[in-house]
Amino acid sequence: MKNSFAYLMSLVFCLGILNTITGQTGGDKNNEGWISLFNGKNLDGWKVGENAQTFSIEDGAIKVEGPKAHLFYVGDVENHDFDNFEFKASVMTKPGSNSGIYIHTRYQEASWPLYGYEVQVNNSQSDWKRTGSLYDIVNVIETYVGDDEWYTEYIKVEGKRIIIKINDIVVVDYTEPENPKRAEGERQHRVLKGGTFALQGHDPKSIVYYKDIMVKPLP
Repeated sequence: MKNSFAYLMSLVFCLGILNTITGQTGGDKNNEGWISLFNGKNLDGWKVGENAQTFSIEDGAIKVEGPKAHLFYVGDVENHDFDNFEFKASVMTKPGSNSGIYIHTRYQEASWPLYGYEVQVNNSQSDWKRTGSLYDIVNVIETYVGDDEWYTEYIKVEGKRIIIKINDIVVVDYTEPENPKRAEGERQHRVLKGGTFALQGHDPKSIVYYKDIMVKPLP
């Protein structure tokens, strides 16, 4: 009996270690098909070029505070190359803060991301384009959430259609035309061509938190 009990306790201990290791790598999938991209403990699976100190971990969330920087998902889920998906994250802004969530983008060492779309995170900063805007494509002027409170930012890409929700309120429903007109320079790459996600550190005065970062790949 003692030997059986010792074996059982050893098995439980080993499973606990395994679960801890698995939890630290991210990529856990729930029964609704959502896959975690952030493990709440470190930045495994994410990469930042210049000004890496802008991103840190605080109370299970990614804290964004510091000079301009961008944190790109480079992990194993879908080999960090997403076409059709649902994405959601819990976000909290501090007063006067600006940030953004990039989709269909690519890793860069420096500067503003050239590729993909930016989904705005800004509830009170001087830029009038508010949270949920598909930046410079479909701009939202209304403020749907306040600073210092957690809210859900949801993005769905299916084919050429982009839907953005703030706490289940649809604020953008945009279908990219066959030949979208974009200004010369960096804006010409604001198109859907597949890619990864990135979180924006906008400026030293902006403080934003992200947690519960999830994706559900679609066919």
